[in-house]
Amino acid sequence: MKNRNIFFKSTLILIIGGIITKILGFIIRIIYTRIVGEEVIGLYSLVMPTYSLLITIASLALPTTISKLVAENKHNNLKIVSTGTILIMTINFFVVLFMLFSAKFIAGTLLHEERCYILIVAMSFTFPIISISSIIKGYYYGKQNMIPNVVSNIIEQLIRGLLIYMFVPVIMAKSSVLAAASLFLFSFIEELVSIFINLLFLPKHIKIYKNSLKPDKETLKNILDISIPTVSSRIIGNIGYFFEPIILQHMLLYTGFSNSYILREYGAYNAYTITILTVPSFFITAISSSLVPEVSKYYLRRDYGVLKKRLKEALKFAFLIGIPYSVLLILFGKNILDFIYNTKMGLNYILILAPIFPLFYIENILMSFMQGINKAKTTMKITILGVIVKNFVLIGAAFFHTGMYALVISEIVNIFLVVFLNIYYVHKFFKEL
Repeated sequence: MKNRNIFFKSTLILIIGGIITKILGFIIRIIYTRIVGEEVIGLYSLVMPTYSLLITIASLALPTTISKLVAENKHNNLKIVSTGTILIMTINFFVVLFMLFSAKFIAGTLLHEERCYILIVAMSFTFPIISISSIIKGYYYGKQNMIPNVVSNIIEQLIRGLLIYMFVPVIMAKSSVLAAASLFLFSFIEELVSIFINLLFLPKHIKIYKNSLKPDKETLKNILDISIPTVSSRIIGNIGYFFEPIILQHMLLYTGFSNSYILREYGAYNAYTITILTVPSFFITAISSSLVPEVSKYYLRRDYGVLKKRLKEALKFAFLIGIPYSVLLILFGKNILDFIYNTKMGLNYILILAPIFPLFYIENILMSFMQGINKAKTTMKITILGVIVKNFVLIGAAFFHTGMYALVISEIVNIFLVVFLNIYYVHKFFKEL
């Protein structure tokens, strides 16, 4: 009963924090979108797949890895954090170097938009600070102490809102490109504050010795054993996301659509459609973050009854949130878009995707469960297959002059395939016990 209370308490804290963060994030996004307009949002959307891919490589899935190792209590926690920090800083050095040298090629050749160059350079400097912040957050997740992360996330959003409100109008008056790039500078400041806040929550009795901060070979091996399959899965997913605007832009230009149409519609798809559809994602992230250390702990104890129970509880929770929200979007999507963003752009995509998205909400939970039972390699294979199929569907659908609907169709196929395969392997795991 005590362990169940810890799981629900952790999840509840993350959900409450997520609600506050999401509301603040929504207000900030509305303010930012109305200040900068659709063209700047389009530019920002074009570089986000590149950002997602590189930050995945730079952070090496260490929040999940450290959360799992701390929960299993196999090593000294300081050894885990210090070894992870040294590893991540080494990786970040090479990632930033790569970004600085390849920024012009990515912007001009791959994205066909030279204005993205400044955004790509700006984003590269955020990677090291975000990676360090993610290690500290992973430590608290492993301890199932969610308060530090919730507090830091709320303060991050407040700082972000203040910075946008004070500086973006001034920057926008000088340059729309710099207005887009400024978000990455703000991210750097937010993460710096987040690290400081999280450090304040460290237990007072912790004694840090010089020996405990030295990297440890066994700890490094355990970190890499967990993080490489996990990050490989995410990298594959983000490679697909990275190529998404590139494939889409090339195919739509080939089939006769203008560059302005692509920038406008892709910006609307990401800024309005996906943002509205993924509102419940903070619930799902909260459940998934609590699930990984919980599953890792009971899997180590071979308590498979509790594992099945936790998974069922998590899935029920996701459906109880996802299904009513999807119905709400189908019935009132137009009103929601109009109220929040004062636009109807992206509504058609919402109406098509809303009935499918309850499945998308459980995808994260299933993958978190698989990582908790040491099946990260299986999730990697599923992700690879999903990315390959999605890109082929995207190319095929775009070829038939479907415009931005090609992206919608490929998204639906990907959701069905990935969720079905995860369900199959989870069922197989319990069947073989």
